[in-house]
Amino acid sequence: MAADTSGLEISARDLRLEQAFYGTIIHSVSPKEVQILEKGLLLIGPDGKISLFREHVEKSQVAGLLAHYSSGAGSLRVRYLERGQFLIPGFVDTHNHAPQWTQRGTGRGKLLLDWLNEITFPHEAKFADASYARKTYSSCVDGFLKQGITTASYYGSLHGEATKILAELCLEKGQRALVGKCNMNQNSPEYCSDSSAADSLAATEDFIAHVRRLDPEAKTVTPILTPRFAISCDRELLSGLGKIAQANPDLPIQTHFNEAEDEIALTKTLYHEFSNEADLYAHYNLLTSRTILAHCIYLEEYELDQIQQRGCGVAHCPISNTTIGGFMAAPIREYLRRGLNVGLGTDSGGGFSSSILDAMRQAFIVSKAREVATEGADEALSLNETFYLATLGGAKVCGLSDKVGNFAEGKEFDALEVHTMGADAGVIAPVEEEDGLDVILEKFLMTGDDRNIQKVYVRGRSVKV
Repeated sequence: MAADTSGLEISARDLRLEQAFYGTIIHSVSPKEVQILEKGLLLIGPDGKISLFREHVEKSQVAGLLAHYSSGAGSLRVRYLERGQFLIPGFVDTHNHAPQWTQRGTGRGKLLLDWLNEITFPHEAKFADASYARKTYSSCVDGFLKQGITTASYYGSLHGEATKILAELCLEKGQRALVGKCNMNQNSPEYCSDSSAADSLAATEDFIAHVRRLDPEAKTVTPILTPRFAISCDRELLSGLGKIAQANPDLPIQTHFNEAEDEIALTKTLYHEFSNEADLYAHYNLLTSRTILAHCIYLEEYELDQIQQRGCGVAHCPISNTTIGGFMAAPIREYLRRGLNVGLGTDSGGGFSSSILDAMRQAFIVSKAREVATEGADEALSLNETFYLATLGGAKVCGLSDKVGNFAEGKEFDALEVHTMGADAGVIAPVEEEDGLDVILEKFLMTGDDRNIQKVYVRGRSVKV
């Protein structure tokens, strides 16, 4: 049984101190525009929200502004950032299979369906053991927080109790998360399959109720409906999930969509009444503005129109797309051109890296491949755009851009304090005297790693172990 964690919710008393940061502050305000502010000032209230953001403040003005705008309700801590240190928004991982934390990097080169049957399903079956789930998920959440992932959209396994443990650990450790019990009752081994649609739906509703008891206002953890993909769900199960979605208009939804050619072909065979995946998911009321669609490699024009009209989000997973089976390059430039919400996903075991920094780099490489393949029609992504995908873009995909993604006043303070200089800076490209702030940022994004992420904040709380 899952442990009683009703006392784990982060309350105002955990955030009783106001905090202020002065120095270099960097965030996205649009897909192409990144603000790099050398003399920025942020004040975070005791509720973990940004109560003051000033873009250009002289150091001599800081004390006066803080005296005027702080609540005076308690102590105020001020952090003055030095050269080579800066704040950026926390990274958002829009597609993450938490059970695959320990299988990362295995099964390279296999086609998707073979990889699932030979590598993933045997591994995910281990999560029937609650003690194994607790050990693995504890390492998983710590590991992602260490790398600056302040928000993750997690697929759990099919096991309800194990997925409750994942949600509890996210709450305990302070990671903002969408967490879903994975629904799958066909086309997987009996040892890794829900026994029936009815059992899968019952476990899902039980899980949703559990998370809502843990975090009634969804301040940190939110349940998310998670049909793995149509291949693994029969019609009764998809229909039932659609009814849950309609009855709970606040619930987000996540699934895989047009990930690989063998997956698309099998889906059309199983669901022969639909000519494409968009119509399939729409029929079952699972294609909405709350839906996160992972991968989206081979969209037909009609499907693209449907996703655009319905406001679905796209989770771009460039590492797994280029290391499972062939080299698959999603047309992200076209998605951005159409104004779709796009973010980055590590895809955990589907790739080899759990780093959003690596996902940003691979997204750039994949976009260069698209640029060559389209003879320049799809321009490669810029550094600013990949940074946007990792932060504000991901927040939009997860339906959280009103709360996080950049440092606008009123948003919650999810942030990373980055250090690029000093003995603990690792192997980042050394910062030289003539480097401007834009160059320092580029060096971190292209050559930095978790060693440069000194502090991680979620809702104003320091959460990096």
